[in-house]
Amino acid sequence: MEKIQTLEIILIEDDMSDAELTIRALKKNKMVNNLVHLKDGKEALDYLFSTGEYAGRIPGQYPYLILLDLKMPRMSGIEVLKKIKSEEVTKHLPVVVLTSSKEHPDVKECYRLGVNSYIVKPVEFENFSKAVTQIGFYWLLLNHPPID
Repeated sequence: MEKIQTLEIILIEDDMSDAELTIRALKKNKMVNNLVHLKDGKEALDYLFSTGEYAGRIPGQYPYLILLDLKMPRMSGIEVLKKIKSEEVTKHLPVVVLTSSKEHPDVKECYRLGVNSYIVKPVEFENFSKAVTQIGFYWLLLNHPPID
């Protein structure tokens, strides 16, 4: 099946304040036109694999980047990462963990599973906004993914 890449970013974040700050920073700096915000890991996997509440979604539409929080209800970010990186159709997708967890076991496990980057969310608004802008700039403008 041919992959259609119209989505720029999938943001998987249960904290609405962090989600709003992330979206605002990306849009303010014209980093993104098409972003999907998913509120937990279960919803994210349903969306990516066109199952559950997203069963009617056209499969094969994948983002340039997934921003993933770790501490979420229903399914953790680590479980989401494990599923994304274990499936042939999604394992190539860049996943950046954007979380408040500095816990060494989380960092180690995410890299073992194939995360592309692990970033701890800055607490201050200005630093958070800068970090998100830099993530968007690198992954959407500088990074050169393979063409299938």
